[in-house]
Amino acid sequence: MAPVNTSPTIAVIDTGICNLRSVTKALEAVGASPQVVRKPSEVPSSARALVLPGVGALRDCVGSLRASGLDQTVREWISLDRPFLGVCLGMQALFEHSEEGDVSGLGVFPGRVIRFRRPSEFKIPHMGWNTLKFRISGSPLAAGLTDRDAFYFVHSYYCEPTDPGIVLAECDYGGAFTAAIARGRAFATQFHPEKSQGKGLQIYRNFVSIATSAGSPVSGSSKLTH
Repeated sequence: MAPVNTSPTIAVIDTGICNLRSVTKALEAVGASPQVVRKPSEVPSSARALVLPGVGALRDCVGSLRASGLDQTVREWISLDRPFLGVCLGMQALFEHSEEGDVSGLGVFPGRVIRFRRPSEFKIPHMGWNTLKFRISGSPLAAGLTDRDAFYFVHSYYCEPTDPGIVLAECDYGGAFTAAIARGRAFATQFHPEKSQGKGLQIYRNFVSIATSAGSPVSGSSKLTH
C-alpha cells in the first residue's frame, strides 16, 4: 500500500512577476505541498490555503490578478475566512489604493499604500534586516516569535490600514509602519519570510499549521469563482 500523503496542499498564485520559487521551496521545507496556480480553475478543491507572493510593481501584480480572474478568487477566499497569506506586494495588493502608479488595489481591506517619506539618512528603498513589534498578542502566525526577531525587508512603499485593529506587527524605519496584518485566518507581511532564514520559516510553519487545523478544505470551495 502506498503511503498516504499528509502534506497539506497550498495553492500559490503565480502573477508572472512574483518570487515563486523561493516561496514554494519555503513551503516545502515546512512540510506543505505547494501547487502553483495561474487561473481560478487551477485552484484545487483540496487546497487548504492560498498564498499571494509578489515582487516588482503593484500595477503589474494587480493587473495580472484581474486579467486571470484570480482577484475575485482572493476576495472570496478571504471573505470565507479560509487561510490566506500575502507576501510583500501580495500584502499591498489587498488595500484600496496605492501611490505607486496611482493604482487601485483589490480593496479587501480599507486603507492605502504610501511611499516612505523619511529623513535623508534613511535610504529608500528600505532594504535589509529589521525587527518587529507585535501588536496582536497570541496570533497563531507569530507563535514561537518575539519582538527581538529580525526579518528581511525590501520595499519603498508601505501599507496604512484604515483599521488599526488589523495591524499584527509594526517595524521602525525612521518611524513606525505596518509590517504585518491579520484578520481572522487572513494574514499578510511586508517583509519576506522566505528570505528571513529560520524565523521566516517559522512564519511559514505557523501558517501551514493554521491551514491544517482550519477544517475541511472542501468547505465553502463551491462558492469560489472557477
